[in-house]
Amino acid sequence: MNQPFPTYQSNSQTAVRTVLVVDDSLVQRRILALSLQKWGFEVSEAESGEEALAICKRMSPDIVLSDWMMPGMDGLEFCRQFRQLPRQTYGYFILLTSKTEKDSVARGLDCGADDFLPKPVNTTELRARIAAGERILSMERELVEKNRLLENTLKKIQSLYDAIDSDLVEARKLQQSLVRERFHDFGSARVSLLLHPSGHVGGDLVGFFSASISRVVLYALDVSGHGISSALMTARLAAYLTGSTPEHNVALERSGTTISPVPPFLVADHLNSLVLSEMDTEHYFTMLLADIDLTNGAVSICQAGHPNPMVLRADGTIEKVGKGGFPIGLVSNAVFDQFSLKLAPGDRLLLLSDGVTECPDPLGVHFEDTGLEPMLKKLRHHSGTDLLESMVQGLIGHADSTDFPDDVSAVLFDYRPP
Repeated sequence: MNQPFPTYQSNSQTAVRTVLVVDDSLVQRRILALSLQKWGFEVSEAESGEEALAICKRMSPDIVLSDWMMPGMDGLEFCRQFRQLPRQTYGYFILLTSKTEKDSVARGLDCGADDFLPKPVNTTELRARIAAGERILSMERELVEKNRLLENTLKKIQSLYDAIDSDLVEARKLQQSLVRERFHDFGSARVSLLLHPSGHVGGDLVGFFSASISRVVLYALDVSGHGISSALMTARLAAYLTGSTPEHNVALERSGTTISPVPPFLVADHLNSLVLSEMDTEHYFTMLLADIDLTNGAVSICQAGHPNPMVLRADGTIEKVGKGGFPIGLVSNAVFDQFSLKLAPGDRLLLLSDGVTECPDPLGVHFEDTGLEPMLKKLRHHSGTDLLESMVQGLIGHADSTDFPDDVSAVLFDYRPP
């Protein structure tokens, strides 16, 4: 009693179904065809290599059983040309032969044969050879199907990436719009701003606002991390500092009809409470907040973990001021201090993010103060946005790239009273 033909197929899409039998002997073809049909295969027949090749051009048989010795085109030449036909899937080729010499087997393999079956064909061995071919074809087609699914998935991911990339481009424009003025002339002083995100969007923010007729407040923020979440937090913080009334700006207070700036250290304390109580986030941020009296150049600064501000004196000397301080949004009991300094006519106050001093060169060496201070001295005769943009060009030369690993931002206050 014949045993069921063993098949290896994961699903209907990878099942092996068609077999082409090629032999110049009608009797041999019929014997093979009947066995294969009994095992559930669709069988085609050809009596020569030429006829078989024509059939393969019309359809793509899963398995080919071909006699080696045939008049005209023999099995080797047919196998060679079969391998040159364009196919979407692999075709398994079995040569039927009475040749057993190693050289003959090697020739068959060189021509593209996958297996050999000795003549006369034994039914049990035929079953085993066909089953082996079916296993290989089914795995190959399953792999092709998985590759197709992977390709489709990658196309969908690319489409989503393109959509996100487009959104991020718009987000960058919106974030840049948070810095409404890159330059402002107060008469006795000029303020210039620089915001250069490291990617589409970043966590830095710089700005200024008038606190009274004679007072101006500068701020520079750097939210931890990079990307969308940092940018969202930056946008929220901007809402606390960009209004012109105490109801919309935590750095302003009202006394009767008079609006004046809140001491910088109290602003930092208030923002710390807001972040810890109202923002469900793991982010924190560093900040410099400077309250400047335009009439006399007196400056009160709160430094909350941000890099030390720099005073560029009119005589060309450079002073780093401040002691660091504690970032905002880490602990509830943080204490924030402030310090004072005095600007003389011609002096400039520069607030920088750590993206400047920590900008690496191709070998990973940071710019540091050793690179920054000589550059600032070289640019001492530049002013306003021209100085800031020249500084960026210096960083590009140091990094040998226009893409920085961290956001680069700066505020330049140029004190020039009449």
